[in-house]
Amino acid sequence: MRVALFMPCFNDALFPGTGVATVRILERLGHVVEFPGDQTCCGQIHFNTGFRREARLLLRRFLSVFEGAEVMVAPSASCVAMVREQYPELASVSGEPELQEQIDALARRTFELSEFLTGVLEVEELGAFFPHAVTFHPTCHSVRSIHVGDAPLRLLGAVEGLEVLPLPKAEECCGFGGTFAAKNSHTSLAMMEDKIRSIRESGAEVLTAVDNSCLMHLAGGMRRMGVLWEGSGTRGNVLPLGGGIRVMHLAEILASRKEGGVR
Repeated sequence: MRVALFMPCFNDALFPGTGVATVRILERLGHVVEFPGDQTCCGQIHFNTGFRREARLLLRRFLSVFEGAEVMVAPSASCVAMVREQYPELASVSGEPELQEQIDALARRTFELSEFLTGVLEVEELGAFFPHAVTFHPTCHSVRSIHVGDAPLRLLGAVEGLEVLPLPKAEECCGFGGTFAAKNSHTSLAMMEDKIRSIRESGAEVLTAVDNSCLMHLAGGMRRMGVLWEGSGTRGNVLPLGGGIRVMHLAEILASRKEGGVR
């Protein structure tokens, strides 16, 4: 299968290791990964802050880049939700039936990484090795928007050496919410602190999720609260979070191997 990699700008700019890990996973499974170099922001931040005209311009740009893709995969539930949910909404008010059809067709071919692996490719065992106790934060977009279900946990459960520890109050929001964290900072910080308490209660060494935005938010909070684990022997997107806790995107755990960590 030819897989077009949609690498959200947030990940591309701040967490390139997640994209590298995603490519390695898909290539190990025998698929051809294509990365359209002229892809840009999907427009989620514009849409969420009320700039619908600007978001619609980015929608058209996005469609011109990815319309011919056999399937499109992204390591971000948040941006996949934009394509699958908000794009059809934007297209529906354009007054262009052809645009609506094109967007609907693209949305049906767009997948978050974990749901693509388990639901489309029907694989869970990826030959990964990660001998650590891990807890999983189900981000709001993955749970409430695109409904990935237990796909991430099934993948984690198949990793050799990995122990999955339950996260108390798992489905409570971490407080990030994109611009919500900036516009409603006091509420966001309170939600973040509640989530961090749950993470510490889990007893995990590593926190993982399918959205780096939420992981970054929590990492910053743990750093300020003095629970950072300074330094990591693992390559890739590992943020230092003390108290024995590290943060890694799910893709980087799934790409880990016995020899040399993430490769």
